[in-house]
Amino acid sequence: MQVRNNRREALSRRDFVLGTAAAGAAMTGLSLARSAHVAGSEVIRVDVIGCGANAAAPEFNAADDGGYAFDTGVLEGRLNAGGKALGLTGVVHKPTGRPLAGGLGLMHPYRIFSGSRRFGDGARDWKITSRLLDDGGVEVRWQPPFDVPFELSAVYRWHDATTLDVHVCVRAVDDLPAFEVFLASYFHAGFADPFVYVDDPDEGPALLRGERAMGEWLMAPRDEAAVAMIRDGRWRIQPSPVDWAILPPLAGSLAVRRDRQSDLAAVVMAPEADCFAVSTPYARDAGHRSLYLSLLGRDVAAGGRAEARARLTIGAGLSDADITDHYRRYTQ
Repeated sequence: MQVRNNRREALSRRDFVLGTAAAGAAMTGLSLARSAHVAGSEVIRVDVIGCGANAAAPEFNAADDGGYAFDTGVLEGRLNAGGKALGLTGVVHKPTGRPLAGGLGLMHPYRIFSGSRRFGDGARDWKITSRLLDDGGVEVRWQPPFDVPFELSAVYRWHDATTLDVHVCVRAVDDLPAFEVFLASYFHAGFADPFVYVDDPDEGPALLRGERAMGEWLMAPRDEAAVAMIRDGRWRIQPSPVDWAILPPLAGSLAVRRDRQSDLAAVVMAPEADCFAVSTPYARDAGHRSLYLSLLGRDVAAGGRAEARARLTIGAGLSDADITDHYRRYTQ
C-alpha cells in the first residue's frame, strides 16, 4: 500500500486553472443563442437566480441532436450527445489535441442503489429530458423504463475553462435507505495511471497509485460506516457484480488519472460529506480507465430531497501538491 507516484515535487507549481487568458478570449466568441426545443430532448429556457454560477464561465449550447456542445477555449466536446445520458463525450484538450473521454463518457450517474437493491443495470441506459439554463448550465432528468421510488436529476455547469461542476439531486417518493448515486467517468487511452487520495497509516495523506497487487477493483471508503454500505450486498447483484478490494480510508474524496504522453491530469472530486467512497480499477494500459465517486450514501425519507456535488478538472504538468491544494480550496 505504500506505492507512490514518483513524480517529483520539484515540478514547478502552477495555477490549477490553465489557459485563462486564451479561454477568456475564446469565451467572447461563444454563442449565447438559446433554443426552445431540440429533437429527442426537451430544452426549456429558464431563469436561474442565486445559484452561485460564475458569471464569466463558459456555457453549453443546444445541439440539434438532443445534446449540447461546448468550447471553453481549452476543452471542447459534447454533453449527452444524441440525447444519451453519457455525460461529457468527444472531449478534446485543445492546446495538446489530446482526447480525454472514453466511449462511455465522463461524469454521469451509472449504478443507482438503495441498500442492497439496485435499480436496473445502469442509469446511463435510461431516457433523459433536459433544459438549458440561462447561465449556460444544463439540467438533466432521468426517466427509467420501470417504476422507481425516486426522481433523479443533475445540473452540469462550467466553473471555468478547465473545470466542470455537477450537482446531483434525488427526491424520494418512498423511503430510500442508504441511497447511492455511483457517478462514473471513463477516460481515453493513455490515462492508464489512477491515484486515490488516501490516509495511509504509515505515511499519512497521499495520492496512492492503484497497483495490480492491491486487487483488480479498488475502493477507498470514507470510514467504517462506508465499508458497511459497500458490503451490504449492493455489489453482489447480477449482472456484473464487483468484489472491491478496500484501500486505506480517504484523506479526501479525490481521484486522478494521469496521461503519460501529454502530462495531462484528469481529476475528479467531491466534498467529503457528499461522497462516501472513491474507486478505480488498478493501473493498466488496456481495458477500464475509469474513476468513480459514490455519492450520498444516506437515508432519504419519503418526500425528502438529498443533494451531492462533484467536480471534474483537467490540467497539464500538475504535481500532487497542486491537485491536493486545489481540492482543499474546493472543499473550503
